Amino acid sequence: MNDATAVSPPGMHELGRMLIVLGVVIALVGVVLLVAGRVPGLGRLPGDIHVERGNWSLYVPLGTSIVLSLLLTLVLWLIGRR
Repeated sequence: MNDATAVSPPGMHELGRMLIVLGVVIALVGVVLLVAGRVPGLGRLPGDIHVERGNWSLYVPLGTSIVLSLLLTLVLWLIGRR
């Protein structure tokens, strides 16, 4: 028996690995959010709904959501093929 399994309870190794992956995913989402503001046209695609009336406004990014969904589907499909 090695020292790592003797010290940590069962399942802690998997939990640690899952927390690291979750942290990397959160960091990547943060980078994407920082960069997304610099992409020209993103958020102003055909299909995005923007309504302003008096002192309120409504913005529903339907076109942007569809494009991002297609891109994420393609990326995850390519990763899953391995």
